[in-house]
Amino acid sequence: MKNIYIRSIFLFLGLLLSSSCSDYLDKESDTELTLDGVFESKTKTENWLAGCYSRIPDPTWGYTRSLGWEILGDDMTPSERWRQYDWQVIPFILGDWSVGSQWSPGYWNNLPQRIRECNILIQNIKPLPEQNLNEDEVRLMIAECRFLKAYYYSLLINTYGPIPFSPDEITPVNYNLSDLQVGQTPYDDIVAWINKELKEVETILPANYSDGRKFGRATSIMCKAVRARMLLFAASPLVNGNSEYANHVTKDGKALFNSTYDANKWKVAADASKDLILSAEAAGHKLYIETNSAGKIDPFLSCQNLHLIEASKGNSEVLFARVNVDSKEYDRHTAPGGAGGAGGYGVTQSLVDAFFTANGLPITDSNSGYVETGFSSQDGYWSNGVTKFNEVKSPGLVTLAGTYNMYCNREPRFYLAVNFDGAWYTDGDNAGKDKGRKLEFFNGKKDNNNTHDAPQNGYLARKRTDPTRNPTIGYFAPRHGILYRLGEAYLNYAEALNESDPGNPEILLYLNKIRTRAGVRTYTTGGTDVDNIHVNSDQESIRKIIRMERRVELCTEGIRYDDLRRWKLAETVLNGQFYGMNFNGKDASEFYKRTAYQTRVYRKSFYWFPIYLAEIEKNPNLIQAPFWDK
Repeated sequence: MKNIYIRSIFLFLGLLLSSSCSDYLDKESDTELTLDGVFESKTKTENWLAGCYSRIPDPTWGYTRSLGWEILGDDMTPSERWRQYDWQVIPFILGDWSVGSQWSPGYWNNLPQRIRECNILIQNIKPLPEQNLNEDEVRLMIAECRFLKAYYYSLLINTYGPIPFSPDEITPVNYNLSDLQVGQTPYDDIVAWINKELKEVETILPANYSDGRKFGRATSIMCKAVRARMLLFAASPLVNGNSEYANHVTKDGKALFNSTYDANKWKVAADASKDLILSAEAAGHKLYIETNSAGKIDPFLSCQNLHLIEASKGNSEVLFARVNVDSKEYDRHTAPGGAGGAGGYGVTQSLVDAFFTANGLPITDSNSGYVETGFSSQDGYWSNGVTKFNEVKSPGLVTLAGTYNMYCNREPRFYLAVNFDGAWYTDGDNAGKDKGRKLEFFNGKKDNNNTHDAPQNGYLARKRTDPTRNPTIGYFAPRHGILYRLGEAYLNYAEALNESDPGNPEILLYLNKIRTRAGVRTYTTGGTDVDNIHVNSDQESIRKIIRMERRVELCTEGIRYDDLRRWKLAETVLNGQFYGMNFNGKDASEFYKRTAYQTRVYRKSFYWFPIYLAEIEKNPNLIQAPFWDK
């Protein structure tokens, strides 16, 4: 190995690991070094490790613009005409997806490169006492690489299903092509390895770091979070007893998916989520909550700021974050055109409809008080406690007089996730001076210039956006990107527990923790009262409310698409017409009509990304993802 030249994955800018986790991200150059040249230097060793971290996805702009997980689901929708700017997954949702389609994240090629680089560090790192790199630090850096390998493999199987799998191998530079022509390993076998590896690594890594500059580096809690989400997916109908994959086998006839249902997988998933919750809480993690002047939970500021406040400033809900993210572009594309934004990144009508009313019931419930048509006669305020929400206009204001009734009398999370016509919009600037106005989405009005930079279905996304942003002057406050948070763990646990142990009281206990923070009434299997909503205790009834809660609480966070996939609902939910308000409407009578703005196509093959045809042609042992060769 000493005489092999390698391409380093870091920039020689004198950046040390200890300076900031943001130094870990996106470092690639053409500098060539021998391995001895890297691992005889603490700085270069640390920068090598920085490169190993560089493929952690960006959960702001990456989930939307690059990876496209939010576009592929049914929460968010960009202007369809943005495909001209290389929004690569927009054609996918319209059915224009093939084994030759380009997808810039390129997990199939890029993640194995990072895994290989992790293996190189593991095999070559050594203490350098004279440079203050001691044995304990080396042990931690090896554990970090083991975590990253397992995490990257979890991303690979989540995207492609079964993949070629050699977790500890380093392909030599002078390889023979036949050495690389290996087939896939069964899905469950890879899940088992990732699970075992993360359980071992979590005993080495700390639960958190006292040095704030190490925020974002691997922890035992991150290991548990990755395990819990992966095991929930592995227990779900797509890969647990899916008879449609019974004939998906290797060249020598070995099944790549287990088509026999295993109920114990749900228990394993539930145990992993509970272990994560208990360990995270023991390490100081908790739901992010802000209180009002009366000492009660302020659901607006709590649910808004959990995505904006950094861990160093008191947000202990974050379990796994990426520090260096492109939140500026996310904020710019969700900002209305009249405020200097790109103005075309919205949410779907189905998400608008998914939010509960102020009394905690779905809009389909006759007792919800939901009214779809007509307009409010007076301003609407949040009545269940004092809040600073919209304090520029009037504290607690949620709707102005004259607002379309569809948007009135809804729960707090609705107003934090959806910007609708007539909503009060606060323009902030970096001088701290706020101004506000009503959003104008009618065609030809301030926020709808009838171009590709306008809300194609009458809505813009609000969740995870910074209310102080001001695109006109180019001000965007930086923030971290959250990949895993405790709120998701509560919902994962509730779901897995309902599937493995229906009737367990902890199901509603953890589900209600989420609803309490959100300011909506909690569920009970007892009688209905002013504080609780009665729900039947059978498994199917509880499954329904868990899925409704996931849709609302986790919306626009990159999770919904995987939920639809693992539940085997994607080919139903994501197939057909998508609705919104009438983009072309120039007045209220034209605009406020449920209008199909897009027809989506979702085939059975789309549950997994295809393996590029060029890879299949190079490697005769590969099997194309299910149904892509039909």
